Amino acid sequence: MDLGNIEWTMQMRFAVALALGFLVGLERESMKGEQKLIFGGVRTNPIISMFGFGCAWLYHVGAVFMLPAGLMAIATLTGISYVAKIRSEKFGTTSEISALLTFIVGALAMLVDIWIAMALGIVNTILLSEKGTMESYVDRLSKVEFLATIKFLLITLIIYPVLPNQDYTQFHLNPAKIWQIVIIVSTLGFAGYLLEKKFGEKVGLWLSGLLGGIVSSTAVTVSVARMARMFPERSEAALQASIIASSVTYLRVLALVWFVNPLFIPGLWFRMAALALVGAILSIRFRREDISDNQHVELTELQNPFELKPAVGFALLFVLLTIVTGFIQISFGNVGLLGLSVVVGVTDITPFILSIVHNSDGTLKILNSAIVLALLSNTVVKGIYFGVLSKKSRKETAIKYSILALCHIPFIVF
Repeated sequence: MDLGNIEWTMQMRFAVALALGFLVGLERESMKGEQKLIFGGVRTNPIISMFGFGCAWLYHVGAVFMLPAGLMAIATLTGISYVAKIRSEKFGTTSEISALLTFIVGALAMLVDIWIAMALGIVNTILLSEKGTMESYVDRLSKVEFLATIKFLLITLIIYPVLPNQDYTQFHLNPAKIWQIVIIVSTLGFAGYLLEKKFGEKVGLWLSGLLGGIVSSTAVTVSVARMARMFPERSEAALQASIIASSVTYLRVLALVWFVNPLFIPGLWFRMAALALVGAILSIRFRREDISDNQHVELTELQNPFELKPAVGFALLFVLLTIVTGFIQISFGNVGLLGLSVVVGVTDITPFILSIVHNSDGTLKILNSAIVLALLSNTVVKGIYFGVLSKKSRKETAIKYSILALCHIPFIVF
């Protein structure tokens, strides 16, 4: 239903304000059995919302002082409630702040687009009801990782708005666009990092590979290969995780290219989708290994992508590869670009691929071939990594990674 096409009459707006007040009130009432001195319940919050609606209506008809006066009245009541709570040695202002927000929601239901009031009321209820879930998640969150993330976001908010949005040098280095690419890559990687930390170890290696591949398939391969060396009986599961991570790489590259330069998608999507499908098929296992309780794995090679050091490192590598790629194309043409694609496969290929696409119109077929060739080189390197570290599954590693590598060739040539 399109809320914008509904004619929101005064009666409908009043019903929304009342419903949102009841929603918050029901949640607060459900908590009174667990906590005492909660301000507002199933009756008080709807009344507060209606009070806000009434004050907004009076404001609308000319009594402009009623809206700030009403807010001040609710603030006074919540302040008295908080003082009583402190005297009873109870602390926390959640219910009082929620009551103030409920007043504002009632007023907004009268004055502005209805979706604003709905969004505030519903999100308020969710935050109130999910207190236990959020607190348990915070308890599991590493303070070091949390501070690293906050620092990165702070630096981003300070740096990005003041970076010049114009090209410099013949290689078209645009500081604002470069940092924007860093933010996109870090955000995608951070989502995978958090999901892997939360679910990977609980479910199994295959999910660790799936989620870890969003961050770095090379890091996943090294981690699971080291685990396979320590626990040879888990070599097959480790190889499965490595290949799954490699499969995710193709989809990750496709997503990043779409964010940075969608013009490449028509010529690239079927290549990436086909290679991801081949990797998914190769990762299928028909035997299940016995896993003892002390063999849980953590992908220790994964770094928080929102830490400042890897983010700045990515930016510097991106700039360097942009310059090197441009220089090689000028000096050696397309053959030199393909040669560079092979070389960068031993490192993180994401900066190289994005350095190719971010300033191109997507019409040169050779650029798609260079991207696939870089992925081929990286696939071979990961196969070598795993084979060297995991002796027990060396033959199976060679077969599966060779098949995956050979499947790149048609997409390079044609």
